Amino acid sequence: MRINGTKGAALSTKAGSTRRAAAGGFSLTEQEAPRGTAATGPLSAVASLDSLIALQGVETATERKKRAVAKGRKALDVLDDLKLGLLGDTLDPATLTRLKTASEGLAENTGDAGLDEVLSAIDLRVAVELAKAGIR
Repeated sequence: MRINGTKGAALSTKAGSTRRAAAGGFSLTEQEAPRGTAATGPLSAVASLDSLIALQGVETATERKKRAVAKGRKALDVLDDLKLGLLGDTLDPATLTRLKTASEGLAENTGDAGLDEVLSAIDLRVAVELAKAGIR
């Protein structure tokens, strides 16, 4: 993240504006007044940062669909592992735990009727398999 607008302490005099006094000291010309410190940025910078953080949390319909498709694929993969475990008589209890985890969030509304219907069918199949195993 790049931060612009930060200013270092301003120099109090310009290089050519000082003159040496006869005693070896220095003095400022009377025309130039000492400069104040740089003003801090307005609070709008903080407000804009809050706005950016809030916008990052907003999810578009496309992102919601992609996330739902990924959850559905994960659930189908775990159901496939369960099927292979049952057919090979090598069912791992961790597969059931993964299936329970994969079932979370499948029933969320994506805004696409076809996708919601497919995810609902996957969720139903997961629920049936978990019920057969006595989990739910």
